[in-house]
Amino acid sequence: MIKFALIKERKTPPDRRVVFSPKKLQEIIQKFPEASFKIESSELRIFKDSEYKEAGFEVSQDLSDCDVLLGVKEVPMANLIPNKKYFFFSHTIKKQPYNRELLRAILKNNIELYDHEAIVKENGHRLIGFGRYAGLVGAYNGLRALGIRDSLYELPKVETLPDLKSVLQELDKIKLPNLKIVLTGSGKVAYGAKEILDHLGINRVEVEEYLNTTFDTPVYCMIDVLDYNIHRSGKNTTNKHFYKHPEEYLSNFMGFAKVSDFFIAGHFYGDGAPVFFTHEQANSPEFKINLIADISCDINGPIASTLRPSTIAKPIYGYDPKTGKETDFKQKGAITVMAVDNLPCELPKDASEGFGEMFMKSVIPAFFNGDKDGILERARMTKNGELTERFKYLEDYVKGTAIL
Repeated sequence: MIKFALIKERKTPPDRRVVFSPKKLQEIIQKFPEASFKIESSELRIFKDSEYKEAGFEVSQDLSDCDVLLGVKEVPMANLIPNKKYFFFSHTIKKQPYNRELLRAILKNNIELYDHEAIVKENGHRLIGFGRYAGLVGAYNGLRALGIRDSLYELPKVETLPDLKSVLQELDKIKLPNLKIVLTGSGKVAYGAKEILDHLGINRVEVEEYLNTTFDTPVYCMIDVLDYNIHRSGKNTTNKHFYKHPEEYLSNFMGFAKVSDFFIAGHFYGDGAPVFFTHEQANSPEFKINLIADISCDINGPIASTLRPSTIAKPIYGYDPKTGKETDFKQKGAITVMAVDNLPCELPKDASEGFGEMFMKSVIPAFFNGDKDGILERARMTKNGELTERFKYLEDYVKGTAIL
């Protein structure tokens, strides 16, 4: 018997998501009778304590008898229980400076940490995440910003709506102007954003047509790395080559910036890859983009206008291409930026249900089949107070000698 716990989310700002809904837990214990679950009491969680109790689960503040603790965001150091197995997004894999002390505390407390981000197939493709919901909310928020800025229509904040169905119903009430939208990415985030554009009935066009044609209705173009990057030699390459040797490429994104009004950034940006555009390019008279929903939200990175993350409370700011500084988003000539970095929090019910479905399918079986596919082994960052082999590259980060 393995005793799991759903832990209370304690990070600020508050996060209402959870790994499993009460209904999903009932499904799991039917499929895996060797699993049991305890729920740590939480007044914030999208599913109430009473809903878990009604579904037959114990709600408690004492998790000392549990083996595996399941959460979403980072656990504050003061709340870590020594000698347990934990699953959460630790945000340490890229040597994030703000979480170095957390990883040190995990090692010191002999905790076995399994990072959701490291739950991957053998080829490195992620098996679980909230990407789809980030894409859905990010695209909606970008369209909401457009309505506010240009006084075209009013869309409520996603966080005030109960679920995705209600979000789509709100979109049914608006009419978009004649826009050209460029969407980057090929993963769950980009496809989440695409769902919103498709729901609105916006026509998708291919690259050549998008770059060379004027349309009298809104259109979008979904582009991948080799559409907006070219090899320095000019030769044709593959996505695989780009991911392996990003430093050999130059950005070709200006071709899209010259003809687009709205940029939805749904890509994954890897170290060493070319930036999309610079401050100088944004200030060029040829640069036509005036609205950016940066779902990827890499700060001081590939998108010059993303100066900082915005918040769910204040999701929009302006970027002045002349000065390279923040300004009012309604200022003439400003680029409107939506760069919320915790978008799935706005849709906690749907996001939790979707995440739970993936976790049940990809992770729970590994506990009961001897981890035959190596899912747990690949995701385990720490064991016996040390980094596992796969994560040894974080040793200098933990010791404080890494250049961050």
